[in-house]
Amino acid sequence: MVSELAEQRRGQLREFLRDRRARLAPEQVGLPLAGRRRTPGLRREEVALLAGVGVSWYTWLEQGRDITVSAEVLDAIARALQLSRAERSYLYLLAGLNPPPAGGASGGEVTAEIRQLLDAWSPRPVVLRDRYWNVLAYNDIARLMFGFDGTAQNCLVTFFTNPRYLAAREPWESAAPAVAAAYRADAAHAPGDPGFERVVTELSTLSPEFAALWERHDVGEPEQAVNVLQHPEAGELYFDATTLILAHRPDWNLVLYNPRPDTGTLDRLAQLDARLVAPHLR
Repeated sequence: MVSELAEQRRGQLREFLRDRRARLAPEQVGLPLAGRRRTPGLRREEVALLAGVGVSWYTWLEQGRDITVSAEVLDAIARALQLSRAERSYLYLLAGLNPPPAGGASGGEVTAEIRQLLDAWSPRPVVLRDRYWNVLAYNDIARLMFGFDGTAQNCLVTFFTNPRYLAAREPWESAAPAVAAAYRADAAHAPGDPGFERVVTELSTLSPEFAALWERHDVGEPEQAVNVLQHPEAGELYFDATTLILAHRPDWNLVLYNPRPDTGTLDRLAQLDARLVAPHLR
């Protein structure tokens, strides 16, 4: 079964590379148009030249032979064929490698459509975060719930340092190991990335609890979790927190906070700002 799947993948790789090579004219990549061509597009030797790889090696790759490839070579071929980000990820998968993480820069433009999505989740809180868990945007009820004041925030730092989380000590201690393990799993996709290292270094100095958990090297996956906060005005708030990936920005996540039934949380949220609570949701 494994060899059959590998053969199918190599066949798709062969067809994909041939098709993308045929779409490029020599003048599009800065090569002189010399002589008459029987078929449209670049020749294999021209792709190899542009990518800086051997002609035989590229020929074997395009033929779908079982050869070893590296990320550096695939990147060079992707540049030579002028592949888009999605096409580059597809090339990685067909070659049997994990695609590099999408994006990479913290922050970015939060469009009006995304902000409308955040507002539409009201009266429930929602936070938009980047790959480092830096907060990019949130709706009004999330601002009131967490006490955000417009300064830069990070979801991991918030969980381990915000007094509203720490005041609910028992549920916080129960959830903390899974939160640290989920962050390690995210960071593992980009080893050596200074963005992740910066967050871990900063938080390790602020929270001995986090530093101890990080030293355990536990790894976990994000999952639906129960978040409990002690708000100074509204009292205890209980949420089921669900993390979703934005399809067009897979390096961004939406964290949806849904009030737990039978805890009175939705009613207590209304105390923060009654205008955000629709009467039929009370």
